[in-house]
Amino acid sequence: MACPVSVICRAVRNVGLVLIYYVFSIGITFYNKWLMKGFHFPLFMTLWHLTIIFCLSALTRCAMQCWTRKPRVTLGWKEYLYKVAPTALATALDIGLSNWSFLFITISLYTMTKSSAVLFILFFSLIFKLEEPNPFLILVVVLIASGLFMFTLKSTQFNLEGFIMVLLASFIGGIRWTLTQVLMQKAELGLQNPIDTMYHLQPLMFLGLFPLFVLNEGLGLSTTEKLFRVSELQPLLYSLLTLSVGGSLAFGLGFSEFLLVSRTSSLTLSIAGIFKEVCTLLLAVGFMGDKMSTVNWLGFVVCLSGISLHVGLKTYYSKGNGPTLRPLPGRDNPDMELPLLTSREDACEVEDEEEED
Repeated sequence: MACPVSVICRAVRNVGLVLIYYVFSIGITFYNKWLMKGFHFPLFMTLWHLTIIFCLSALTRCAMQCWTRKPRVTLGWKEYLYKVAPTALATALDIGLSNWSFLFITISLYTMTKSSAVLFILFFSLIFKLEEPNPFLILVVVLIASGLFMFTLKSTQFNLEGFIMVLLASFIGGIRWTLTQVLMQKAELGLQNPIDTMYHLQPLMFLGLFPLFVLNEGLGLSTTEKLFRVSELQPLLYSLLTLSVGGSLAFGLGFSEFLLVSRTSSLTLSIAGIFKEVCTLLLAVGFMGDKMSTVNWLGFVVCLSGISLHVGLKTYYSKGNGPTLRPLPGRDNPDMELPLLTSREDACEVEDEEEED
């Protein structure tokens, strides 16, 4: 039997990790929308964030290497370009289009449309044979698609251009997360740790998004008074500081997801993601002035029902009732463990298990 104190400590720790994930995830959504009101260069913002994430990932890798005294994985050029590049390009386009859409649409419409990424992830998982066909998946698709249709049908703040951007980002996101799963499951690459994955993805993401930035924002950015044509140092420092805050939030989001999955499970992250969507929508209506009709709310409920059903099916089949999804490396992978998070309650659990054996 597990120690009573260890159960309480583990529960408190898990709740804390979920709250940290909420802070970074919801925070970066509202940050992006706030920044786009006065800084109309979403692709440059994304490139700056990628640079921050790369630097923080490199520092984290150095800290982990010093702690474990084991060298971190570094891929060769051939493997890097042929196996990492497709994932990096899809990730860059997903994030870039998502940030770009904030120039046109509300947070509520963004949140709802982005939820459709589950459909595309499911679609590409079937194509790559990461998930097996299931008759209930038809119901999942119908619920999510119907909810999205109901939400956009009577939306008073609907913008077609922004909606298409988010929908395209969700489609590319399906490719992105499927390729990411394939990438992390290849043991020979050694990228099971998401920190190493983030470190390797950022440079190629930067290069993939840079041409699109030059074509759309290069001239405007070079003449803006917010950066290159500043007459005083203070506005420049303010712009760089606000952009860096977003990069830190983006890194914190990826790192908090890593912590949540490595210390709990991917199911916990999925369930937390559902409640996160609800919190985001309520905050958008309460603080950002987003307007939603009864049909919009009903569409949101229908869409969440589809996502919840999908999570429930993954839970059911993961308990031995039939294979449906090949899991990512989890707690049984020592590279996914963070020594800084190893606590006394974990040691207590190990001792109890040994005594039972």
